[in-house]
Amino acid sequence: MAQQVLSQGAPVHQALQCTAAPVQFVPQDDLPEGAAYEQHIFDTRRVPTRENLHDFFNGLVWLHFPRAKRRLNGLQAGAIAAHGIGAVRGPLRDALTVFDENGALLDAPAPIWQALQAREWTRLFVDLRPLWREARLLLFGHALLEKLVAPRKPIVAHVYRTQCAMDSTTDADAWLAQQMEPGHWAGKPFTPLPVLGVPGWWPANEDPQFYADPQVFRPPRSA
Repeated sequence: MAQQVLSQGAPVHQALQCTAAPVQFVPQDDLPEGAAYEQHIFDTRRVPTRENLHDFFNGLVWLHFPRAKRRLNGLQAGAIAAHGIGAVRGPLRDALTVFDENGALLDAPAPIWQALQAREWTRLFVDLRPLWREARLLLFGHALLEKLVAPRKPIVAHVYRTQCAMDSTTDADAWLAQQMEPGHWAGKPFTPLPVLGVPGWWPANEDPQFYADPQVFRPPRSA
């Protein structure tokens, strides 16, 4: 689907435009030389957009999560204003970038979360497999979406635990925007999840041996 959109000839920034968009999508050369990308978006509400899948998915996330993306962008701009642009982003900007690129929301029963945080992969994906019917995984990171165009077993999402039922993307968007508090997010409150291990997301994971790959389903660091 995404590849079809890019192959139809219209520039990506035009394909993304809609009347309800919280920002305007513009060509990449709208970004002045030397300007910080995040600061430019915050100041102008214009998103410089390249002709590639990465920026196409970024635009789609802006359309589906407008409140969370605006909050995230505001925090990024605030960090830039406070600390400037350096070789190292700093804890808050780094965490925001990780989630912006690779984040996801997971609403799941407590046993699933306990197994995920403990990296008990067999328990998580085999023993608790029926319980995944009560879980919902919602992708946010645009780089993550880009990677899943050509799925590979090692793809990992940085998952944030929801504390509300995600009955709609609109509800999830509003809740996530409220969750983005600088002190909390600077600590990277995310958990790695190999997304192709999620039941129903990849045919090969029907075989329990799919999870017997320590390069992907790594044991806890303490082990």
